[in-house]
Amino acid sequence: MKRFYLILVSLIIICAPALKAEFRYAPIAGVTVGNLKFKQDLIDVDQKVAFQVGVQGEMMFPGLGFGLDLGLLYNMMGAQTNLGQRKIWSADGFGNVHTALHMITIPVHLRFKWTRMNGLEDYVAPFVYGGPDFSIMAGHSNIKGNKGAENPWKYSGGDLGLTVGGGAEIMRNWQLSVQYTWGMTYLLKARKLDDYSARNRQWAVRLAYFF
Repeated sequence: MKRFYLILVSLIIICAPALKAEFRYAPIAGVTVGNLKFKQDLIDVDQKVAFQVGVQGEMMFPGLGFGLDLGLLYNMMGAQTNLGQRKIWSADGFGNVHTALHMITIPVHLRFKWTRMNGLEDYVAPFVYGGPDFSIMAGHSNIKGNKGAENPWKYSGGDLGLTVGGGAEIMRNWQLSVQYTWGMTYLLKARKLDDYSARNRQWAVRLAYFF
């Protein structure tokens, strides 16, 4: 499936000039609800509301309804982690802490937009999309415990996510969408425990204005 996806993306990019793809871009911002999915349920983990903001590009092929969307986003991931529930961390002075990860995210999504609706698409055009998100960690929260206590987490430095979403284009310029992202790789691991790691989970409601 992964190989098929890469081949399809390559063909679309190669054939873009012949198909006279229409490219446009937009500033985009969204409200996110993030979570961390740990391998074991050792502590309580609560969702956190954050945000993402950046630029999105859309390349659509007239008459087909298919296209690509690419972007560059600042994206905050993470959750509220109650480390104080376990002595291994409470002994170092860690309690209920906000584990925030500041990511630079590059989405590469295939999309389909309904463009043949007898003129209705000039006012409202539904679309769906999906594909990988490639993220690089730009920073993380400074989690403090007792004096001299080491940060309880080791960070991966990046993430590979899989996103699916959908929404509607309004008056050809505005796009409102909802998406969900599954982290495919670990974001962080516990320093004091073997094989205790977490992956990203994130909802996002986003609004873009295309020029």
